[in-house]
Amino acid sequence: MLFPMQPAMSKDVIERLSRYRSVLLRLKALGFVRVFSDNLADALGVSGSLVRKDLGQHGIHGVRRGGYTIEVLIERLTDVLGVSGLLQIVVVGCGHIGSALLRTYGARRHGISAVAGFDIDPQKLNAAAPVPVLDVHELAGFVAREVIDVAVICVPEEAAATVMELIRGSRIRGVLNFTTAHLRSDAQCLVQTLDIRMEIEKLFCLVKMASRR
Repeated sequence: MLFPMQPAMSKDVIERLSRYRSVLLRLKALGFVRVFSDNLADALGVSGSLVRKDLGQHGIHGVRRGGYTIEVLIERLTDVLGVSGLLQIVVVGCGHIGSALLRTYGARRHGISAVAGFDIDPQKLNAAAPVPVLDVHELAGFVAREVIDVAVICVPEEAAATVMELIRGSRIRGVLNFTTAHLRSDAQCLVQTLDIRMEIEKLFCLVKMASRR
């Protein structure tokens, strides 16, 4: 299920708020009760003033010398980000990456549940599996019945455009693109691309730049 996102938030702010929440969840699991803005700043490599600004813009304020109560801060960030409840996704393309996602999130980790996979290869289809893998042409009907809004695409680059057309014909409103294909967002569907090759290239470039200092 999708939740209304506050329109004033940029992608950078959304990413930072999500990362704050991730850090807080880890701290809570370790038994911590309170946290300071500088703790979150150190974890993300940003300034404490930026943390306070991000939180303050949403009416979240700590106590002087007392910081923030972790449980309350998690609840507030969950509301701001609209990620309360179980976040259900489907995975299109059940090769190595897609299958790994199904194994990881089929177990409902970190509040995310992969409820089904879709593929075109008959040898990969298994409707009786704990997380069923269905024919990709069943996608639209499945997400309509199960009220799924987000899909992850893990198909070969040459198949990405065709899969995207199937998705645009369904109720899916958000796509995480694991392919190297350039898929465009439109008024109906928001696309976020995670290009692993590009991220590796960026990392090598940053490492080289750091070594020259």
